[in-house]
Amino acid sequence: MPARITGLTTRLITVPLLRSWGAEAPENHVIVTELTTDDGGTGHGFSWTPTIGPQAVKALLDYDIAPFILGLEANPEIVWDQLWKRLHEAGGGGLTTIAMAGVDLALWDLKARQAGTSVTGLLGQRQESVEVYGSGVNLHYTLDQLVEQARRWVAAGHNAVKIKVGKPELREDAERVAAVRQVIGPDRLLMIDANQRWDLAHTFRALEVLGEYGLEWLEEPIRADDLWAYRRLRKQSPVPIALGENVHTIYRFRDFIEAEAVDIIQPNIVRVGGITPFRRIVELARTNSIRVAPHLLPELSGQLALTLAEAVSVEDVEDASFEQLGILDGPSPVRTRNSRLTSSGRPGLGFEFSGQPARLPAPDSSVPDSKGNRIEYSNS
Repeated sequence: MPARITGLTTRLITVPLLRSWGAEAPENHVIVTELTTDDGGTGHGFSWTPTIGPQAVKALLDYDIAPFILGLEANPEIVWDQLWKRLHEAGGGGLTTIAMAGVDLALWDLKARQAGTSVTGLLGQRQESVEVYGSGVNLHYTLDQLVEQARRWVAAGHNAVKIKVGKPELREDAERVAAVRQVIGPDRLLMIDANQRWDLAHTFRALEVLGEYGLEWLEEPIRADDLWAYRRLRKQSPVPIALGENVHTIYRFRDFIEAEAVDIIQPNIVRVGGITPFRRIVELARTNSIRVAPHLLPELSGQLALTLAEAVSVEDVEDASFEQLGILDGPSPVRTRNSRLTSSGRPGLGFEFSGQPARLPAPDSSVPDSKGNRIEYSNS
């Protein structure tokens, strides 16, 4: 008889970032999940949001998801499909899929633990290591702070880096992109991310100015919902277009791919609902010759990247991993050396969350806010 789900519990961890992502995002929220089965099994997972809705995600898990999944077979793909149908009335993606990830990840963790292997081993490791690129939520950094960050990426051995753009004046974006290009040299890849700050007309103007710096991709310049604008943009853009961190379902990824509106998709494993839909989205991209670059969460996306048939690069925002934030009960399941990520091979997801954030000082004791000022943080 297959094991059945007997319970789901949640708890919320809110942790200050060591390097603030600006006034609108000084912290991250993790909703930790623990799932039990009638054969004595336990799986550990999580949902995540940097800003909006952690209490709403927890409420969905506690009041709508937990009662529904009781008694279901502890099979992640079966549960995911049934749960998505159940929650669809509240929205096909967004808070619903973010909450669903807490169940899906716990079920994959359980399945791998019971098989005596890691999630990477369970799914089948295809890559010995994967490339990691240095990333920063740094639009609020002064030019000097941005340059210093770029120097740290070079010193760490990154072969590719990504910075934010979207200043009120295009000339300031150009000054910042030029400065980073000068620091990293001509051979490292340089990506830029506008985080939906532009309209289509400004995007074309920006490409005329910024395209000369040899960009690997331009990420999410326009509101992520605007398929019409992205279709027009990609037809004329000299720079590859990347998007996907704010796309939540395989159907929406399909729409962008079929409209020939994107070159690189960037699914966030939690935002799309967990490992189950992430794998489906990756296969959709692969059959359409679209590149994949998972968004954030290197402890999770790094392990999944090792299982993919095509080599992908993993995003590592400076000093923002779960281990660096001090919320893991033990070491990280992944290690990065000379810009390459490998897995420890520990059972399941390879990590659990501690009860409270560890008392870790910020790397330089303070971080810049959205105006370039310095804000002191402590994990107390």
